[in-house]
Amino acid sequence: MTDLSTVAITDLVPHADAMCLLDRVLRAEGETLVAEVTIRADGLFCSDGEVGGWVGIEYMAQAVAAWAGWQSRQRGQLPRVGFLLGSRRYECSRGGFLPGETLHIHVHRQFQADNGLGQFDCRIEIAGECIASAALTVFEPDDATQFLQGLDR
Repeated sequence: MTDLSTVAITDLVPHADAMCLLDRVLRAEGETLVAEVTIRADGLFCSDGEVGGWVGIEYMAQAVAAWAGWQSRQRGQLPRVGFLLGSRRYECSRGGFLPGETLHIHVHRQFQADNGLGQFDCRIEIAGECIASAALTVFEPDDATQFLQGLDR
């Protein structure tokens, strides 16, 4: 298991400023990564004293991005832009996450096709209890800029 707790999250995830929702990656090994975020009252999605439970999907997606960034880093490359295509079976046992709570986001790659399409099983835990889970489908093109330009045609 690789300890990544001293690696800046911005070195793994291509999100900037307030859109980088994770605080850190704790560890990674093979197909698995664990990230962490402590909910802040001044956070981007905090409203009426909580972050809506639906934001859990974005925490999961950014943890998947961190896994991909860790993989790129091992190859001596920079993190690449990827896309969340969808989620299946998102279940969250709570309506929201409260300021001060520390969430651990676990992601595990189930498969990755040669064309960049992949699926990850994800869960969010608070104090060891699973409070949210989903399967995310993602896409990481070889060149995101070229891919996006091709969508205009």
